[in-house]
Amino acid sequence: MSAALMIQGTGSDVGKSLIVSGLARAFTARGLTVRPFKPQNMSNNAAVTSDGGEIGRAQALQARACNTAPTTHMNPVLLKPETDTGAQIIVRGKRHATMKAREWMDKRAGFMSAVLESFEHLEREADLVLIEGAGSPAEINLREGDIANMGFAHAADVPVLLVGDIHRGGVIASIVGTFEVISREDADRIAAFLVNNFHGDTSLFEEGVRTLVERTGRPCAGVIPHFADASKLPAEDAVVLDHVKSRTSGKIMIAVPRLSRIANFDDLDPLAHSPDVTLNIVQPGHPLPMDADLILLPGSKSTLADLAYLRGQGWDIDILAHARRGGRVLGLCGGYQMLGRALHDPDGVEGTPGSAEGLGLLDMETTLNGDKTLANVNALHVPSGEKLIGYEIHLGQSDGPDCARPFAEISGRKDGAISANGLVEGTYLHGVFSSDGFRGAYLAQLGATATQPHAHDAMVDATLDTLGAHLESHCDLDLLYDIAKSRTPAHRQKAVS
Repeated sequence: MSAALMIQGTGSDVGKSLIVSGLARAFTARGLTVRPFKPQNMSNNAAVTSDGGEIGRAQALQARACNTAPTTHMNPVLLKPETDTGAQIIVRGKRHATMKAREWMDKRAGFMSAVLESFEHLEREADLVLIEGAGSPAEINLREGDIANMGFAHAADVPVLLVGDIHRGGVIASIVGTFEVISREDADRIAAFLVNNFHGDTSLFEEGVRTLVERTGRPCAGVIPHFADASKLPAEDAVVLDHVKSRTSGKIMIAVPRLSRIANFDDLDPLAHSPDVTLNIVQPGHPLPMDADLILLPGSKSTLADLAYLRGQGWDIDILAHARRGGRVLGLCGGYQMLGRALHDPDGVEGTPGSAEGLGLLDMETTLNGDKTLANVNALHVPSGEKLIGYEIHLGQSDGPDCARPFAEISGRKDGAISANGLVEGTYLHGVFSSDGFRGAYLAQLGATATQPHAHDAMVDATLDTLGAHLESHCDLDLLYDIAKSRTPAHRQKAVS
């Protein structure tokens, strides 16, 4: 039995994923073998694992912080929302079923055995397992059948660190309130609390810390200052895109319509950090800019539904007008499928069965089927000859004359399509803009002048190093490791003696 610590939050988006990533890098730097784990995740931002499945993108980043390859055991249950009331259920990396919210609530407890088996697998290879909860244990209406927070903590016998975000306001109430509303048995699981995202002089919160210690009876593991470089790391939740318009300022404008079921949106991160690029995330209710150098259609978890959403926003008119003016268009995965003549889902694998007319900018059609393609790939970008490293995670096959002009070649296999005039392109590959040489060549044809593109992967690793050092400085890691070890029989025996 390895040391283990579960990081739960007073609410959603209080920084649990970031804290786990930072702790993973910090404890790894101390020489420990660390593994990340999230029993149940809900996200359309997924990564392909070394064992051929898919998990939440946050757990893939956390694995990177541990200097190890991501596996399906790190996120055994992944919910990928397809509608407002239903989601695709991924179990150990593979599509298991599609369920409505009520059905999932009725059946979720039955997935605990798979969750525990994956956790035990990680325990056998790690000195320390860092577990990320989902949402908040204070959502006591969800407690029965829970596998994501306290239900798992009890089943696996792990202690809990409770994290609150002080920048939201009311952090004392949220931490004390969590103790008040959960059961005594659940509260006994919480061994310490952490105050995250402090802006300014942390010494000004010393009285607040004393109040929290007195009211909860738990030690404070740290008051963590705001980590400004968090934007350099892939985000898990598409909510970060809701209020983003332009992430940087450059001579090239890339416009991206904010689809309702946008997926794998971290495809955009390398572009957002490119000095020559203004990345314009166009929010619902706003037209696509007429002066865009490139319109990029991102991935989607529910392509037919998002195609209808795109039309409902009038973005189809903007895209077609852009193409008529000689503008460039690029579609990634679901965005690629939308660019064809038609899209068919005869079996309803992504929602209601049916077909829809596509945007007609590529001479091809797509049919969705029940077999999902999941693969990490090394490829060649055909127009530029640049090497690509990316991944496939999609349903469906696309065929038509424009597919004879592929976007990429993968071990001799053609991927994607390019229009006859070369201005409209599509690919099933995600993550391609992380390949520095390709990104530089692609942006150069749009008018970029930067002679050397930034090394994106190196930037991510350097940011993880900085984050780990940030937590090492402001968090009591010795306390947290002692808490994590308190569940092991050897440590307990030593404590008794």
